[in-house]
Amino acid sequence: MNTHHQDHNGTEIDNPHDIELNKPSKSRFLFLLSFFGFFIFAWSGCYNLWEHKYQKNADVKVPDNTLYDPKYK
Repeated sequence: MNTHHQDHNGTEIDNPHDIELNKPSKSRFLFLLSFFGFFIFAWSGCYNLWEHKYQKNADVKVPDNTLYDPKYK
């Protein structure tokens, strides 16, 4: 006979803070997790676009023959 084996036929006490037992809490948690995850993803994309925005450069030399009214020699 194995002396290390013990039978645990007692009753389990439900933990009210367990997210698996409280379905509205689990639903609210998953909704907030997805909402803030999407919000942070969108905000970081907008921030990245703002950081790498097009900088106007007025020092660009444009050849005269490629203007709207080209000037030929």
